[in-house]
Amino acid sequence: MNYSADIKKAERKFLPANFKVTNWEVLEPFFKTLLERDLQNIHQLETWLTDLSELEAVVSEDACWRQIRMTCDTANKELEAAFNFFFLEIQPLIQPYTDALNRKLLSSPAFPELDPEAYFTYLRQVKKNIELFREANIPLQAQMSVLQQQYGQITGEMQVTINGKAYTLQQAGKFLESEDRKERETVYHLIQERRLQDKAKLDSLFDQLIANRNQQALNAGFESYGPFRFQELGRFDYTAADCTHFHEAVKLHVLPLVKKIHARKKEKLGVEQLRPWDLEAEPAGTLSLRPFTDGSDLLEKTIACFEEIEPFFADCLLKMKSLKHLDLESRVGKAPGGYNCPLAESGAPFIFMNAAGQMHDVSTMVHEGGHAVHSFLAHPLKLNGFKEYPMEIAEVASMAMELFSMDHWQHFFPDPADLKRAQQHQLERVITIFPWIAIIDKFQHWLYANPLHTHEERTKIWMNILNEFSDAVIDYSGLEIYRQNAWQRQLHLFEVPFYYIEYGIAQLGAIGLWQQYVKDPKKAVTHYCDALKLGGTKTLPELYSAAGLRFDFSPQTIKELMEFVDERL
Repeated sequence: MNYSADIKKAERKFLPANFKVTNWEVLEPFFKTLLERDLQNIHQLETWLTDLSELEAVVSEDACWRQIRMTCDTANKELEAAFNFFFLEIQPLIQPYTDALNRKLLSSPAFPELDPEAYFTYLRQVKKNIELFREANIPLQAQMSVLQQQYGQITGEMQVTINGKAYTLQQAGKFLESEDRKERETVYHLIQERRLQDKAKLDSLFDQLIANRNQQALNAGFESYGPFRFQELGRFDYTAADCTHFHEAVKLHVLPLVKKIHARKKEKLGVEQLRPWDLEAEPAGTLSLRPFTDGSDLLEKTIACFEEIEPFFADCLLKMKSLKHLDLESRVGKAPGGYNCPLAESGAPFIFMNAAGQMHDVSTMVHEGGHAVHSFLAHPLKLNGFKEYPMEIAEVASMAMELFSMDHWQHFFPDPADLKRAQQHQLERVITIFPWIAIIDKFQHWLYANPLHTHEERTKIWMNILNEFSDAVIDYSGLEIYRQNAWQRQLHLFEVPFYYIEYGIAQLGAIGLWQQYVKDPKKAVTHYCDALKLGGTKTLPELYSAAGLRFDFSPQTIKELMEFVDERL
């Protein structure tokens, strides 16, 4: 496979090599130059597009580093101030120029000469952005950027004390794998009670976010935020009705499998009632899986695993290691969750996560590693806008890597019995994640269709939806107060609204690629790379086609793919 991870920072031709984004005064002249430039012929237009792309990449990377540094240390007020400065003092002033530049592109006499096939998705995005742009939304979007990052600050400070030692909630999660059921129950309650302490804070934050987002939609001429957000996300290939069909298909074809998994767990543990603190446990006498010791060990084992799938994948992680583009271990003051952040100018992305030595950390690491490979493959594309791929294919990159890598997890689990347990855990998760995806997505549709709801109404709807997608095997009696608050642990609701159905759509694509991998690993990896290297230059159906897949999340497709996973399980 002829791909290289030897990415070098793009050479600047428009901005000075030593230019840094410090304030608006130093940045604005470059936008003005582009706005004033003559675009009479195709050569001028394509040169202009290249220079605009360079400027976008520099600004994007600067913003990304501000976010990365802040999420790595949420207690550092200087890093928080740097992040806020960009989104309050720089980004709002960029937006009118972006709109003006979009309009300049479409009005250029040379515009009809652009290759309609090569620029189709790019221009579709440009036209969409023009349609949605409103001056009145600029301060709202700036305010929202600052509000959203408060979620990470609030949750990043959460700790519990176990046996006299303080742990982040991510670190405390390993005690839920303990063979001591009483210890699991105690820790479960500690974690849930700690979340409840900040319930009012997070409720208030969420109220502000909903009001802000709803106002943006009204300003843009929409009746509610849902349709506005669908267009903003560029969901050109499916509708809200398709999401509803997805929810129903999950109930019909996935919930029975989830029930079977939980019944098997209950039988395996030999308990009278399966409680939520039992879900990660093994029978007494079975040691918890401990796949790595620390972040360095996790990285080295992932590199060895990727090397066996495709050496280029390992090279991507080695390049990131050499650049120190990884922060893997959980610690106090670090934002929750995990992400791969593409760096538009440098090329090699940054992986952030909260590893605590657990099985699911392996899944997270290979998941973010899949995103990283996607970043490497798309980086050579000509324009920054060409690299802005839809999330529905981005998550195929990550979720397929989880499944591809399973046959190579002996680096984490040298004992064959442990390896089998880990693979079983992964496949169970492939199935059990679907109801949660449907829950979060359906909840969001209700939230933004009813933006003036009360806290009581929100809780009632949440519980209705949660119960709709729950099975009767797990006993939640006496835990209602925790259940009512469970939505607050989903950072997507706070930070990236309506971004969650993508995981369900992409999981189906990932299973399809895994089917290919089971039959012919080399061919599947080739399809994988063929799709990812296209970035966002093709439509979603075309990207899926390049991967040897159909863009289809109909009930019948869900049924067939779930049967395949269940059979393998």
